[in-house]
Formats: sequence, structure tokens, C-alpha cells
Amino acid sequence: MAHSRKLVIFAALAGNGLIAITKFVAAAFTGSSAMISEGIHSLVDTGNQVLLLHGLKRAARPPDEEFPFGHGKEIYFWSFIVAILIFAVGSGLSIYEGILHLINPQPVADVHINYIVLGAAMVFEGVAWYLAFKEFNKAKGAKGYMQAVRGGKDPTFFVVLFEDSAAMLGLILAFVGLLLGQLLDNPYFDGAASVAIGLLLAGTAIWLAYETKGLLIGESAEKGVRDGIRKLLYQMPQVEHVNEVLTVHMGPDYILVNVGVDLADGISVGQAEKLIASLDRQIKKGFPRVKKVFIEAESFCVESCKLD
Repeated sequence: MAHSRKLVIFAALAGNGLIAITKFVAAAFTGSSAMISEGIHSLVDTGNQVLLLHGLKRAARPPDEEFPFGHGKEIYFWSFIVAILIFAVGSGLSIYEGILHLINPQPVADVHINYIVLGAAMVFEGVAWYLAFKEFNKAKGAKGYMQAVRGGKDPTFFVVLFEDSAAMLGLILAFVGLLLGQLLDNPYFDGAASVAIGLLLAGTAIWLAYETKGLLIGESAEKGVRDGIRKLLYQMPQVEHVNEVLTVHMGPDYILVNVGVDLADGISVGQAEKLIASLDRQIKKGFPRVKKVFIEAESFCVESCKLD
């Protein structure tokens, strides 16, 4: 899984880096506002890939005294930072550049250079998008696309996929703006395309921030995992009732589990210890992403055990 994450990010990093340089060179020759916005877009995406790689490296550090459950949530933090950068830098500068061009429109010189650059960018972005989409499909399994995004616990896949999708749409907007400006001899379309790219980035950033916020705060494991653990607990004859099954993702591949069970009356301390040890092993074996299990033996409760 970690290899797949890095493959997707490195592919996007290489593509966006090359594309950003090409777009800025084209913008310098032609003076296109839309091309400047696209250059900013690709530059921000390049920086975002670097931040995601940094986040993966930080998240891979082992637990220590200060962080006993590891550093897995670092990837959630850096994914949230990526969303902020897309909004503040990518969207803000694109909209600003577009407004300046609308206030003082300038004709685009030698527009054919922009078409060539946009065509090449679509090829590079298309390859990066395909790799991200392919890995996202593997990760989502049988789930629907929206369900996979909403319930996904690994933001690297959908962050890169959303970025690449926004990049493809941005290229289309830039192309349409340049084409309409050329056909209608109206430079305002170039500035309008830049504003549209900025609004597209703002929407992408807001959506990404919303999706990563829950992970950063502490989302529970998928319902299938929670139900599976509950079912496993009820298979033990010494467990009379499962009061609660609480889970939280400490990282994409690290689930912490806390369960409260009402054990059969008359069970000895030694039997309880063996049961808890057995449950710990079975839960971790049945759900490999579960790394830590806390089992509390408590009396049956009704009103206070409704958090799972």
C-alpha cells in the first residue's frame, strides 16, 4: 500500500514539475493570463506532492514515549495543509491574475504556443491522472466512488486524484478561454478563464479540506470493521453482551479499538485474562489494520453505551 501511495505521488510530482516550467515559459512569451494561472496551478500541485511525500515519511515513524500510538495522523495533517495551499495560493493568485487581466485586458501574442503547451500538459496530466485513478480503484474495492471518498481513510489517493482531476479541468478551461478569445478577438475571455480556474481550485480545496477534517479529528473505522468486531465478540460464549465498540483511525493503516463487554457471571480472573488475550489476537488477525485493542470488562449498560 505504501508503495502504491508513493508511486501515485511521484508520478504527479514529475508531471506537474515539468508542466509548471513549460506553462510559465509559454506565459512569458504570450502574456496569457490563463496560462499564468495554469502555471501557478501546476507549481502549487508540485509543492503539494512534496508535502504529501514529507507527510508519508513523518507518518512512518515508529511510536515513541511522546506519541505512543505512532505518527500516522501526520499524513492527515499534511493533506489538510495541501487543501489550504490550493485555496490560498492556487485559487487566490489565479483569481487575482484573472481580475487584473479583466481590468486591463491585453491580447495574447502567438496563441499557438499556448495550444502546444496545453496539449502537452494534457498528455502529462492524463498519464498522472490515470495512475491515480487506477490506484484509487484498487483501494476502493467494491465501493462506489463517492462512498470510497467519503469513507476513505487514506487521503493520499483521493487528494492526488482530485488534484489531477482539477488540473485536467483547468487545462480545458484555459483552452476554451484562449480559443474563444482568438475566434471572437476578445481578450476578456483569457482573464475570465483565469478566474474560472481560480474558482475551480477553490472548490477543490474546500472539498479536500472537508474530507480530511474528519480524519484529522479522528474518524472511526468503517462500519464493516465495527460490525465484524462486534460479531467476533459475540461468538465467545463467555461474552454475554457487547456494550460498545469504539474505533478510531490513528493513520490509514492503524486502527485503535476499545470495546466494553459484559462477561458471564462466575468467570475467574485467570479465565478473563485468557479470554481477553484470545480476543486481542483474534481481532488483530481478522482485521490486520487493528494495531491496538483495549478490552474493558464491565456490567451490561443500556443508556450510556450508544457511541458505536
